[in-house]
Amino acid sequence: MFDTGKKQETAVLVGLINKSQDDEKVTEYLDELEFLADTAGAKILKRFTQRLEHPDSRTFVGSGKLNDIRVFVKENAVDIVIFDDELSPAQQRNLEKEVKTDKDQKVKVLDRTTLILDIFAARARTAHAKTQVELAQYQYLLPRLTKMWSHHDRIKGGIGMKGAGEKEIETDRRIVRDRIALLKERLVTIDKQMETQRKSRGELIRVALVGYTNVGKSTIMNMLSKSEVFAENKLFATLDTTVRKVVIENLPFLLSDTVGFIRKLPTTLVESFKSTLDEVREADILVHVVDISHAGFEDQINVVNQTLTDIGAGDKRTILVFNKIDAFTFEEKEADDLTPMTRKNLSLDQLKKSWMNNLNSPCLFISAANKQNIEEFKKVLYDNIKELHEKRYPYNKFLY
Repeated sequence: MFDTGKKQETAVLVGLINKSQDDEKVTEYLDELEFLADTAGAKILKRFTQRLEHPDSRTFVGSGKLNDIRVFVKENAVDIVIFDDELSPAQQRNLEKEVKTDKDQKVKVLDRTTLILDIFAARARTAHAKTQVELAQYQYLLPRLTKMWSHHDRIKGGIGMKGAGEKEIETDRRIVRDRIALLKERLVTIDKQMETQRKSRGELIRVALVGYTNVGKSTIMNMLSKSEVFAENKLFATLDTTVRKVVIENLPFLLSDTVGFIRKLPTTLVESFKSTLDEVREADILVHVVDISHAGFEDQINVVNQTLTDIGAGDKRTILVFNKIDAFTFEEKEADDLTPMTRKNLSLDQLKKSWMNNLNSPCLFISAANKQNIEEFKKVLYDNIKELHEKRYPYNKFLY
C-alpha cells in the first residue's frame, strides 16, 4: 500500500455497459480497475454498472444510478469513487458536488487515467521516471485547474493526490504551463543522455521484453540475466527500463525489460515515456510476453499490438511467449452440455491448435516462475539472435 501508516482508503467502482463493451467485458475491465485500485492501496467495497449507450455529459451515469452511488457512499463512508473511463473536467466537477459523505464532505472522484498516473507517481524511483510522470500529471491536470485549485479541502493526500496534485497550490495557469515547458526541456536533455547510453552499448543484438502489465516480463528478465529486477504481483512494478547483457551458449546480446502496457494507457504517459519506449523502437527483436492464464489475454495481445503500432514498432521481428502455463485453467463442458463452445472451454492443447497454430512468428508456452519449457524458449531466442547476428556481422560466424 502506498500510504503506509494511514488508514486504508475505501472505494467504489463505476462502469458503463454499451455496444462496445457488454456485461462480460465490463466485468473484466472492472476486475482490472480493481487490481489498479488495489495496487494503489484502496479497498473496493462495491461495483456499480449501468446500461447506457453514451456517458451522461453532466454526471457520466444517469440520475438514478448516481443516487444509488450517493446513498451507498453516505452509508458506508466511502473515500473514493473511481470511474473506468476518463471523465471530463465538467463531469468530475459535477460529481464532486453531487457525491458527499454523511458529514457533507466531498468524496474524491477519480477516473482510470488519474489512478494510473497515481500508481506511476508512487512507482517512479529514478529522476528520469519521476520527471516523465510529473510531466504527464501536469498535462492531464492543466484543463482541470479551475476545479483542482479553487478550494483547499481537496489537498488531503491519499490516492489520486500524489506528485503534482499535493504540492503548494499553483493557481496561475501560466505557472503550470511554464512548469510543463521546463519538464519538457529537462526530458529532452535526459533523452539525449539515454540515446548516448544506448549508442555506447556496442553493436550487440538488442532484445526487448514487451507485453501487458503484470504478465511476468521481469520474472523472465531475472531468469535469463540472473539479475534481481524488481518483480511482484502488482500492476506497473517496472517503470524504469532495465538493460542487462545476457549470454545464451556463446552468444551475447542485450535484453531490456520495459514498462507494461495497459488498456486505455493515458496518451500523456505514452508521450512522456518516449525515451523509455525508444528501447522498444530500437530493439532488433521483441519478445511479446502474454499471461495465458488471464481470461482476456487475447484482448491484451490486441492492446499491446496496437500500442506497438502506435509507437512505430509494429513491424519488428517478434517472438510470442505465452507465460504462466502453470496457472492456466479451463472449464471442461459436460457431455450433455449443448451450448456453443467458448474460449474458456478450451484446454491448453486445444488453444495451441487454434489460431495460435497459424501464427507466422514463433509461438512458445512457458512458465517463467516454475522454469517450464525454458530451454525451448532459450533455443528459439538463440536461433533468432544468431540469424540476425550472422546477417549483420558475417565475419563473426566462427563464434558459433
